[in-house]
Amino acid sequence: MLNRGFVMRAISELGERKVIETIVGCLDLMPDMPVPFGDDVSAIKLGDSTLAVVKTDMLVAETDVPPGMSLRQAARKAVVMNISDFASKGVKPLTVLVSLGLPSSLTEKDVEELGLGLNQGAREYGAYVIGGDTNEASDIVISCSLFGVCDEQVLVKRNGARPGDIVAVTGQFGKTAAGLKILLEGLEAPEHVTKPLKEAVLMPKARLTEGLALAEAKVLTASIDSSDGLAWSLHELSDASNVGFIIEHLPIASEAVEFARKHGLDPWELGLYGGEEYELVVTVKPELWEKAEKIMKNLDVSFTAIGRATEEKKIELTVNGETRPIKRKGWEHFRN
Repeated sequence: MLNRGFVMRAISELGERKVIETIVGCLDLMPDMPVPFGDDVSAIKLGDSTLAVVKTDMLVAETDVPPGMSLRQAARKAVVMNISDFASKGVKPLTVLVSLGLPSSLTEKDVEELGLGLNQGAREYGAYVIGGDTNEASDIVISCSLFGVCDEQVLVKRNGARPGDIVAVTGQFGKTAAGLKILLEGLEAPEHVTKPLKEAVLMPKARLTEGLALAEAKVLTASIDSSDGLAWSLHELSDASNVGFIIEHLPIASEAVEFARKHGLDPWELGLYGGEEYELVVTVKPELWEKAEKIMKNLDVSFTAIGRATEEKKIELTVNGETRPIKRKGWEHFRN
């Protein structure tokens, strides 16, 4: 039954996406799914146009908690990374369910820190933790499930981008890639650079207010967050919308540029392939760009047009007269 006629490869060869594809291939497809498999959230219809939106994501200490991150920060991150996906869809989270796998060696104080982090992450974005489950495990596992409600016409999927649409992002890139090199590899930098780079890793922020505002205004054609890296996000949008992208500008954080210069690194690589930045990566109809830009200006948020969608399905970066392919690289469980 399990063989199904194909070579039995280890999942370290397959990678996370192929693992998901294999599991989805075993499932009966629910009729009239409002959001297809492969998007950032799932949903069911509650009425003519109202959707119940759900999302689950899991944090495992071994792969998701770098040195220097406290238990409170780890628990907060577990909530924030879920909320970031709601942000990219334009959905406000209402409640969170949390399942905890905990080693028996943890102390009562450790458990309290986890609880405080879960509450902090939820309340920052107006949601509440309302229940969950606990079990014993060999590593800390925090699995969060979000619930929210929205109008079907407001939710922004991945598959709506069309040739000519403007590609835009919130914020700046490269900080977390550089911050992880400090935390994981021990690379050094001046304090004015080190502090914000580490902060980007240890205290990530979801762009919920921004995502809600853009979705409500109906200016977006597609949206995703950059948690797996900007390059990977562009490829995911490309696959879902069947378009390519020409990227002509990347807002790289000045701290990341300085860090790259000090260690002989490519700042474009830090910006494209870092991941865990939780910025919004969106496409906007050209005629609605000024409206989108004004919304973000009123929120006092950096919002940058970085390129455009193309009919030819390739993804390239063109900077200073040089064109290079943007590879499908980023964080992928099992492979990394």
